[in-house]
Amino acid sequence: MSKDSEKIDEIFQIHENESREREKSQSFSRVHIKTGLLTAEEQKWADEEAAEEQELPQDRYHPIRRREETGTGCLRGILFAVFVLCISIVLACLAWMAASDMLALNKQSFTATVVLPESIFKSEIVDVKDENGVVTGQKSVSHADIGYLSSTLKQAGLIEYPWLFEFYCKIANADTKVRPGEYKLQSTYDYRALVQNLRPNAGSAVTVNVTLIEGMTMHQMFVLLERSGVSSYEDLMTAAAEYGFNYSFVEEPGEEGAQRLEGYLFPETYNFYANMQASSTINKFLDEFNSHISEETMAQLEEEGRSLRDVVTIASMIEKEAADDEERAEIASVIYNRLDAGMVLGIDATILYVHPEHEGAPTAEMLEENSPYNTRRSAGLPPTPICNPGLSSLEAALKPASTDYLYYALDTETGRHRFFTNQEEFDAFVATQDY
Repeated sequence: MSKDSEKIDEIFQIHENESREREKSQSFSRVHIKTGLLTAEEQKWADEEAAEEQELPQDRYHPIRRREETGTGCLRGILFAVFVLCISIVLACLAWMAASDMLALNKQSFTATVVLPESIFKSEIVDVKDENGVVTGQKSVSHADIGYLSSTLKQAGLIEYPWLFEFYCKIANADTKVRPGEYKLQSTYDYRALVQNLRPNAGSAVTVNVTLIEGMTMHQMFVLLERSGVSSYEDLMTAAAEYGFNYSFVEEPGEEGAQRLEGYLFPETYNFYANMQASSTINKFLDEFNSHISEETMAQLEEEGRSLRDVVTIASMIEKEAADDEERAEIASVIYNRLDAGMVLGIDATILYVHPEHEGAPTAEMLEENSPYNTRRSAGLPPTPICNPGLSSLEAALKPASTDYLYYALDTETGRHRFFTNQEEFDAFVATQDY
């Protein structure tokens, strides 16, 4: 046999031995199916294998380093716990800061003035529903610009976080609760107290006392109210022309414009809120006027066939003409007597109404104007009252003296008027006066 053949046989022999060893290993690795025990041959082989494994060098094995992995897992757990703790601390700090601002905790005590102009409010008409959801009517709801409000409070130092205050306002519907005006607010007010005190009937509203005297025109009153910080002239004129006031004696908004209120702005000393809503300001005048017009008065006018508007117009002329309370009823009698006789009234104060900037007696050019307010040329009453009369003039217009007077003229010596039944006596007296 050649050497090559010997090598081939040797290789085949090795292969067969390895195959037998594998078969033994597979069979020895299983418990005997029937008995559950190893045979003697199988037990011997297993013991030999175990002895060989004990003799093998340790560097052949690569055991799992459980101790090192356990240490890494603990470190990761600690780091996660620290991370969670840090996040919790940050969130707790933010929550405390938010709560401190919302509840006004630990704030230095001071007072700040806040002004909410009428321009930041918008109105809308909404349905009014009963308990069953049935629409029973409509009402006007005013909404404030919450962004402007939060910014204003921030600038005043009353809040720290405008976004948080705006969130609160959305939840509390604060935009419908606050009102225009000027307010003095305490830094110790929480969010709820701030909203509650941003209303005219709250104790924080700044008030202004204004005295409006008899005989002032609407224009003069509105100018004074603007100067006093109550409402702007422009807003007052707009409300006078367009707002629907709930009084039977006030005409609905129309062609007459703001003049529909002339004569009904009752002169008195009022306590207004600073930067008050214009319609609310005017409503105080109208409410006061209404309080002086009783049901008996309205019944009297209806019986006499006169309108309240005519009475107020006559009262406005009496207010401009009378020197004192004693002669008001007599001047009223002259006006009524001339109206009944179809005569022109000839009261110069009426033409001055359309020339509010003019001072003194009317000029010759004014007296020649073709105007319904020129009562030297136009018969009857002027289109509107020429001022806002006081109570004495209103009473005189309601209860004129019973006389035959058709003329009156100012006595420059006494400062009072003289009354006449005919033009001859009137002209003779006027000739003695230096007007």
